[in-house]
Amino acid sequence: MNSTRNIKRFIVRSLPLVIIDIAATVVSFLIAAWGTRAGEIDLASPFFIGQMVLLAAVNVIVFGIFRMYNSLWEYASVDDAARIVVATVVASVVGDVLGALLFDERMPFRVYICAWAILLIICGMARFSIRVNSKGRSWSFLGVKAPGEARTLVVGAGESGSLVVSRMLAGSDEIVGCPVGYVDDDGRKIGRRIHGVKVLGSCADIPRLCKQFSVDQIVVAIPSGTQRQKRHVYDLCMETGRKVLTLPEKVKDIPEEQLGRVPIRDVEVSDLLAREEVALDEGLVGTYLKGAVVLVTGGGGSIGSELVRQLLPAKPAKIVLFDIYENTVYELYHEISGAARDAGIEIVTEIGSITHLPALEEVFERHRPQVVFHAAAHKHVPLMESNPREAIENNVFGTLNVARMADERGCSHFILISTDKAVNPANVMGATKRMCEMIVQYYAQRSQTVFASVRFGNVLGSHGSVIPLFKRQLKAGGPITLTHQDITRYFMTIPEAARLVITAGALAEGGEIFVLDMGEPVRIYDLAENLIRLSGLTVGEDIEIRVTGLRPGEKLYEELNMDDEPTVPTANGAITVIKGVRPEVASVEERLAKLEAALPQERDDIKRVLKEAVPTYTPEFQ
Repeated sequence: MNSTRNIKRFIVRSLPLVIIDIAATVVSFLIAAWGTRAGEIDLASPFFIGQMVLLAAVNVIVFGIFRMYNSLWEYASVDDAARIVVATVVASVVGDVLGALLFDERMPFRVYICAWAILLIICGMARFSIRVNSKGRSWSFLGVKAPGEARTLVVGAGESGSLVVSRMLAGSDEIVGCPVGYVDDDGRKIGRRIHGVKVLGSCADIPRLCKQFSVDQIVVAIPSGTQRQKRHVYDLCMETGRKVLTLPEKVKDIPEEQLGRVPIRDVEVSDLLAREEVALDEGLVGTYLKGAVVLVTGGGGSIGSELVRQLLPAKPAKIVLFDIYENTVYELYHEISGAARDAGIEIVTEIGSITHLPALEEVFERHRPQVVFHAAAHKHVPLMESNPREAIENNVFGTLNVARMADERGCSHFILISTDKAVNPANVMGATKRMCEMIVQYYAQRSQTVFASVRFGNVLGSHGSVIPLFKRQLKAGGPITLTHQDITRYFMTIPEAARLVITAGALAEGGEIFVLDMGEPVRIYDLAENLIRLSGLTVGEDIEIRVTGLRPGEKLYEELNMDDEPTVPTANGAITVIKGVRPEVASVEERLAKLEAALPQERDDIKRVLKEAVPTYTPEFQ
């Protein structure tokens, strides 16, 4: 069905150009014969008609080879113009040579030269008329506002900025706007024009230019800039009160034929992080993952799914996705199955709970994983605060089940995903994750498997995180709600979180807790305020920020390590390792026994026992 539709679309788009090229061949030679006074040519002779048929066929074939029928001429560029020149030259030369071989006589050489020039003009005009008049629009050299389109200032007069303006002028559905100018900090570009649009000044001029030219929106097109440079630009943009958009980070990696469909997007809060994202050292991680069978529990979750995506370049033999929620696993499988197949990696999905020991035993028996990334957990603080039994059963004893299987089956690595909420926890969720860390340290002392933990800050964009909530509230017209005006959190992106987990496995020797350098904690109120301003709205006028009060178990600030947990740098400068005092083996066994016995009790009683198991936990009782 798709192939038939593509063929029809190709015919509809290409047939008019084929007809124009055939007509252009005939017309160019008629004009050339007349213009050069080549009266010796009999235009009605079989020779001339045969030459025209041959040359028209050669032109169409050569043009097809040079992709002149399957290009998106709505987005024609200088490269496309050069391709037209080369294609017409090659077609004319080939046609002349074949004509000399097949016919006894030849037209004068001046006719071929003149005909080539005319053919070039007609073919070029036919294609660039598509470019000029796409979407019924014409070139907008002066940035005149088209009806219903936002007047746009483009930050960055490089390749990406040029792409934005050219697509806007071409009427792209993905990059919509009417460009009024560029800004760029390269002084050599200021005053020059790209696609007829002027570079009006430097980035420092953004606030002034937005007022002077009545700008409606700003598109930041500097994907190669550092995070600090981008943050400076975003700060200037937010001063203007205009809506701010940007391009995908990896726009330079997008194939040329797909550039016409690259959309601009809203600026995310992750774009405002004042530090560079941590990169994954693929050479470091390949040693323990290449050719291995990898099990990812919670494989359909925010962290688990990104972890699976970033495992693909490491070339494991098989990745087993284990999750209780089938919908996200189904979506992830269909997203990555093609890339995994091309890389020779088998993807297997298994649906089950980490609390159901028979399901786990079956997965370990069937697939015999060598590396386990344990991402399955209940993580929502307010929900776990009112459901401590479920939190302990799933987080603590579910982790115990997976760790026991990894130990008994001789896995090489077991990496636990923990949280900064496990440090001096003020809630049930954090306390259960601290207990999980102790389980990992317990097994690290008695197992041949390398057991280690990774502590995260808040993960931007993960399920249940604050940013998606803010965006939903913003889309609904507000108010944006937060629990305290001074609350702060450490933040990292989902890709960073996944990279940290993978890298930890390569660095681990057993019993460590790894922490990413996440910079300074971020004030949540500032995040909410910036999100509103990036949307071109005013805090307090267009959108209200409402403080609702701290929720049960919520802290004003998070910590990355406890007082008795000194940090040590690793070979990866962005990652530190905590090598604190490890609990005695007998002590962990005793704590687990008490927690298991407490499960049938009431909520507050369960919390009291959890407090005994995790002495740094300060519970709130209902």
